[in-house]
Amino acid sequence: ELLQNYPNPFNPSTTLSFSTPHSSFIILKVYDLLGREVATLVNEEIRPGSYEVNWDATSFASGVYLYRLETERFVETKKLILIR
Repeated sequence: ELLQNYPNPFNPSTTLSFSTPHSSFIILKVYDLLGREVATLVNEEIRPGSYEVNWDATSFASGVYLYRLETERFVETKKLILIR
């Protein structure tokens, strides 16, 4: 499960939360609206449970970004808004 980031909109950092019911290789990335990858937040095997990852977007421009969670069995994408 991929939850909506908090706070949203945010400045300059936000928390992304997700959970998995079983051990899995997790990839959590942030993209701009053109589909370019701007950050990799998680890229590893994790155990079952709930997790929170902080994204510090201090060096990024204001705008809408997408964050995407991928596992072997699941893919979900959500929007987040950075306001300066």
